Amino acid sequence: MQASKEVWGKIFGTIDTREKFLDKRRELAEHEWARLKSNNSLECRNCHSADSMDITKQNPRAANMHETYLFTGQNTCIDCHKGIAHRLPDMHGVEPGWTMKTSAK
Repeated sequence: MQASKEVWGKIFGTIDTREKFLDKRRELAEHEWARLKSNNSLECRNCHSADSMDITKQNPRAANMHETYLFTGQNTCIDCHKGIAHRLPDMHGVEPGWTMKTSAK
C-alpha cells in the first residue's frame, strides 16, 4: 500500500521523470525510514527476528551492535541498515552513526 504512493506520484507528475524522481529520492527515503522506525522494522523482523539470529555466527562488531542496540530495543533495524534494500540517496546531513555496514551476506 505504501508503495502505491510512488505510482500516484508518477501518474500526477511529481516523480514522472528520472530527474524528478532523483530530486525527491532523499525525501522518499526519509519517509520510508520513518515508517520502518515507527513499526520497529516489521518487514525486516518478519524473517530476521532476534530469536532467529545466531550472533555466534556474526563478526564480533555486528554481534556487539546487535546485543547492545537491537536486542535491548534501543534501536531497530533501519537505524543502522538504511541501505539494505535500495541504493542510498545523497546522505549528506544524515545523523552520524547510521553508517554501519549496510549490505547483507
